[in-house]
Amino acid sequence: MSCEVIILAAGMGKRMHSSLPKVLHQVAGKPMLFHVIETACSLNASKVHVVVGHGGEIVKEYCKKLPQDIQNLLTFHTQEKQLGTAHAVSCVLNYLNQDSKCLVLYGDTPLVNKELLEPLLDLGESSLKLLTVIMQNPFGYGRIIRDEEQNILRIVEEKDANPQEKAIHEINSGIIATSSKILKQYLPKIQNLNAQQEYYLTDLTELVVKAGLKVSAQVTYDEKRTAGVNNKIQLSEIENTYRTLQAQKLMEEGVTLIDPKRFDLRGTLTHGQDCIIDVNVILEGEVELGNNVTIGAGCIIKNCKIGDNSIISPYTIMEDSTLKVHNTIGPFARLRPGNVLEDEVHIGNFVEVKKSHIGLGTKAGHLSYLGDSEIGKDVNIGAGTITCNYDGANKHKTIIGDDVFVGSDTQLVAPVEVKEGATIGAGSTVTREIPAHALMVSRARPRILEGYERPRKEKK
Repeated sequence: MSCEVIILAAGMGKRMHSSLPKVLHQVAGKPMLFHVIETACSLNASKVHVVVGHGGEIVKEYCKKLPQDIQNLLTFHTQEKQLGTAHAVSCVLNYLNQDSKCLVLYGDTPLVNKELLEPLLDLGESSLKLLTVIMQNPFGYGRIIRDEEQNILRIVEEKDANPQEKAIHEINSGIIATSSKILKQYLPKIQNLNAQQEYYLTDLTELVVKAGLKVSAQVTYDEKRTAGVNNKIQLSEIENTYRTLQAQKLMEEGVTLIDPKRFDLRGTLTHGQDCIIDVNVILEGEVELGNNVTIGAGCIIKNCKIGDNSIISPYTIMEDSTLKVHNTIGPFARLRPGNVLEDEVHIGNFVEVKKSHIGLGTKAGHLSYLGDSEIGKDVNIGAGTITCNYDGANKHKTIIGDDVFVGSDTQLVAPVEVKEGATIGAGSTVTREIPAHALMVSRARPRILEGYERPRKEKK
């Protein structure tokens, strides 16, 4: 039986006090809705139905940022008026396959994971299965009402519960698994006889029980995983929970985090052995670390692959770059997108590199800019060197051969090539090709005027 997932994402989220639809507020660097969609896809869903309402067109546009294979699974359904959760699910009824298993999730509950949901999808003899949570403080949540044999009878909301019912600690998460047949048969029977005049999905439980069908529960104590977001305080709490869970997982796998409370993983991290990450490091997108990699305090690294025995010194920013083994970067270096650094490359403090390939053993120690460059092995880049790659309209390439020595304060005006073994004297401006093993020096002849007096302001 195929599995179709319905994600409710139509709410306005008034308490967020934002023009951005609630489900698009970010946790760990991506919209909450994306977390839920990715979890749905991890369950091998045949379709993922996203019910949108407030800001629906914005939600659809954001979803174009997802990988194409995920986009192919998505269909969007508009809930014109937000009349409750059952009404939202009813927007999908006509699009469900007749024999599908259905899972209902929420776009503002981003931490629910595959491990919680897979057992829920095992319906067995049940027509409806609820994900319920045992909470220490269940205030505000619907309670699960059971009979003496522990069979589920109904769900009662906090405002409708009597003192005995309020003492129950098993609450309704809102997440359910059932079949498309059950939804199509019983959802239209739900009424809006309540103060809000809304159609609640929670009423489905009592309808199914009264029909003599079995309702069961997948019970969890993990209330943090099932928490939803209604305001910025809860958004912050979810962010903290996510950060803690990721840090714990990495430390269990052998990564040394100097202070797990001051570490952010906003994506995925794969790693080798004996990696050390100092405080206030942010990893975004897909990051891969080899063995014995050290990342210093305050680094921001996005979509990078860093090879064995590399050291990233504090306050370095790196994006979309590949570093091979034994590289040393920083402190205060910046690697913009498109770089490949071979083994034993050193990029020092206040050096910026963009869209460049840098060869084995090459060093750029201080205060330089290397953009759109192809640099050979064992090259020395002196302090203050600049590749002048932009002419105001187009970018041009600088090519530097093996074993070149570039003196300090050199400007290489691209397009230009420096052949292997050449030497460039400090303070030079290079505008044409330098032959192999040649010395190039371009300096103005110094003039010294003795006894020179600087202009001075007249005293008033």
